Amino acid sequence: MPPSAPMGGSSMAAMRAMHQDDSVKGHKLAPGIAKRILGFAQPYRKELTLFLAVTIFSAVIAVATPLLAGSVVNEISRKGALHVVVILAAVIAALAIVDTGNSLISRFYSSRIGEGLIFDMRSKVFDHVQQMSLSFFTRTQTGALVSRLNNDVIGAQQAFTSTLSGVVSNVIGLVLTAGVMFTLSWQVTVLSLILLPIFVLPARAFGRKLQTLTRESYGLNASMTTTMTERFNVSGALLVSLFGRPAEESKSFSERAGRVRDIGVTTAMYGRTFIAALTLVAALAQALTYGLGGALALSGSLDAGSVVALALLLTRLYGPLTALSNVRVDVMSALVSFERVFEVLDLEPMIKEKSNAVPMVKGSRAVEFIDVRFAYPSADSVSLKSLESISVPDHSPRHPVLHGVSFRAEAGQLVALVGPSGAGKTTISQLVPRIYDADTGSVRIGDVDVKDATLQSLRDSIGVVAQDAHMFHDTIRANLLYAKPDATEAELIDSLRSAQIWPLVSSLPEGLDTVVGDRGHRLSGGEKQRLAIARVLLKAPDVVILDEATAHLDSESEAAVQQALSAALAGRTSLVIAHRLSTVRSADQILVIDGGRVVESGRHADLIALNGLYSDLYRTQFEHQT
Repeated sequence: MPPSAPMGGSSMAAMRAMHQDDSVKGHKLAPGIAKRILGFAQPYRKELTLFLAVTIFSAVIAVATPLLAGSVVNEISRKGALHVVVILAAVIAALAIVDTGNSLISRFYSSRIGEGLIFDMRSKVFDHVQQMSLSFFTRTQTGALVSRLNNDVIGAQQAFTSTLSGVVSNVIGLVLTAGVMFTLSWQVTVLSLILLPIFVLPARAFGRKLQTLTRESYGLNASMTTTMTERFNVSGALLVSLFGRPAEESKSFSERAGRVRDIGVTTAMYGRTFIAALTLVAALAQALTYGLGGALALSGSLDAGSVVALALLLTRLYGPLTALSNVRVDVMSALVSFERVFEVLDLEPMIKEKSNAVPMVKGSRAVEFIDVRFAYPSADSVSLKSLESISVPDHSPRHPVLHGVSFRAEAGQLVALVGPSGAGKTTISQLVPRIYDADTGSVRIGDVDVKDATLQSLRDSIGVVAQDAHMFHDTIRANLLYAKPDATEAELIDSLRSAQIWPLVSSLPEGLDTVVGDRGHRLSGGEKQRLAIARVLLKAPDVVILDEATAHLDSESEAAVQQALSAALAGRTSLVIAHRLSTVRSADQILVIDGGRVVESGRHADLIALNGLYSDLYRTQFEHQT
């Protein structure tokens, strides 16, 4: 039997331990984290108990087999009974079969626990992130957030599978193996362990080098992933092409990829050296065992079977010892992954639904702002430094954006918001669907403060068409159904007709099943805008909020979008951030916003006569449209 044969699993576990980042040993864990981790494991108590029982049983079998092999040798050397040898051989074979089945059972429970934990944590993080405010996403790096859902969740689940099973099996195996070896011959055991420091000390040294290389490789891979994410979409690819930088991009990417390649080669060689060194030390120790054990056997103080058993047991000693020498790093790595997941879960959503929230009743209603004041939240309250690519401490005071805004849009009225850039128009529109919450004052739809309504009913009653309408990389049908999942084919077509885009969709070879491309880039600006309007029409909201995006469209597309908007706004209470003279003139009420205040309000002709800010805006923004 080759001396390294039984060592495969233990040596690979020890090798993986060498890759772990040693710096986690100095990390201070948050108090109570162990209790929270056990809370995640609570649904899997039965599976964990069986998994540990199977792991311990495997460790016992691993020690029993060499002892039985030693008994076979003793029986042969003393020319014993054939049936005893046959029985011992049959027991060894039976244990091998049992151990095989045991490994399958262990793998079953390991995967059940591991995949279950991944599902639970990913679902919980995903659900939690969906509740975060828009400010969270404006500061958070998408790649870092995705990493929490993938890498850290997988790292956390390894605490209950790889790390826990490894520690238990290695400790049990080590105690049993060392105990049996000392029982058989303490002299041989002590001599065999003399070589261990000769291996472990250099292994720890190049383990630190491996950790440095691993950290660098992770950083480079993350950097390349970010580069690919940013460049491999329509906007990024267009920017690279327009500025003529493909060669520089390729060179920069190739340099990082080349370094990852070099690190991979170096790591592979370190890994092979580690396994070879562990095998060599075990073989040398085995040679010492045969030498000293043979001498003791010849002197009559040890039997031949014990020498063979000691040699076989020795192969199961070095791997667990090496793996356990780094067990603190393994455990801390898993705990840090848990902590990073909890870090996201502990970030409180800014928009919360009250326990006694009431559902909004369908029907056309007024929208009213009463002395609303608002300042955007500070970075510390909405995001995590670890999720930002460039984290700069933000200790600046919150600057008020809205100062006592009050107005009322009656049911069915169209209210136009006009004003210079940065005046607060978009902020006002975002307070109605609770993208943000007002600091003081009240935003009401009908007689209900939006903070007192259930979030689902509030969002169901409001339709928003943004200036840059977002489309998922999916079919036209799927993008429409996002507004109303149970919509019929006839409802989809009706909404497209009203949005003035059905002739185009019906002419496409795939019709409603046409894929719109990344962010809808396969559609023109006007087509995407009309599709967004169709989506709002399908939703049939009571209130429509519109950032009128027609300035960048050609005249034909603009006319089609305007016709579609007429259908979308008909009979609904509407807040429109106006960019067109026709919208301003037809508005039931115009609110002139400046510096976060309503400085003027009224109809078009009345405001022109005032000769104030609206009159100036009219001359600079609207008059040329006549």
